[in-house]
Amino acid sequence: MMMNIDDSALVMVDLQERLMPVIHQGGEVLREAIRLGHIAQILGVPVFGTEQNPRHLGPNLRDVKNLCSRTLVKNTFDARGAGLVEMLPTGTGSVVLAGSESHVCVLQTAFGLLERGIGVTVARNAVGSRKNTDLEAAMERLDRAGVQLVTVEMIAFEWLRSCDHVKFREVLKLIK
Repeated sequence: MMMNIDDSALVMVDLQERLMPVIHQGGEVLREAIRLGHIAQILGVPVFGTEQNPRHLGPNLRDVKNLCSRTLVKNTFDARGAGLVEMLPTGTGSVVLAGSESHVCVLQTAFGLLERGIGVTVARNAVGSRKNTDLEAAMERLDRAGVQLVTVEMIAFEWLRSCDHVKFREVLKLIK
């Protein structure tokens, strides 16, 4: 089940100022999420963000915010409950998720999207939690629920489909 660039969207979940410093390997998670956001922008895939209670956790980091066409402020852990589905372009059939925390907002948003019949892919190397055990438990649960667990590079090459893609060389610079 490869992703189709024409009906995909990327949602960058809660990559916030006060949250990312406490995420296990948060720097790597953030780098991969930002790299994925740049790839999506190059390929014309819509990029959205969410912020969980930014009054307490701060806004998304500037590099993340700059990638997002819109950012949804939420208090619910499942972004669907705050209007995520309504924010997605009409015809979106697949959402790629990156961000934190994997066992809370990423997981609940994935389940909420699945309940609405939207396919979900999680960029495994672009999600994190404070504790690695929570991350691993979330990945196991998401996998059992039918969420596709992939890497940023897998997403990039599926969206490209071919080295003949007009944006291949531009994306390749971000992969190497």
